[in-house]
Amino acid sequence: MAGISPWQLLIVLLIVLLIFGTKKLRNIGGDLGSAIRDFRKGVSDSDKGASDSDKGASDSDKGGDAKPDSTEKFDSSESGSGKPDDSKT
Repeated sequence: MAGISPWQLLIVLLIVLLIFGTKKLRNIGGDLGSAIRDFRKGVSDSDKGASDSDKGASDSDKGGDAKPDSTEKFDSSESGSGKPDDSKT
């Protein structure tokens, strides 16, 4: 960017202003700002999720997480609803 003088940059900005207009540029700036804000929020949320999953992995190694019991038997022939049959346990 060393070859661009301030005058050339000013001329380019004036041409962009003439093409799009002030209202459209204001909307583009607002959209760009909200996109950057959402991106930063997503990055910080994913960082928190990564640190939370690291903590969860260490907890599961210690046996802290309880897994759901998959020993329930389903009797679809009698009730047809696919709900657990309590009478056969």
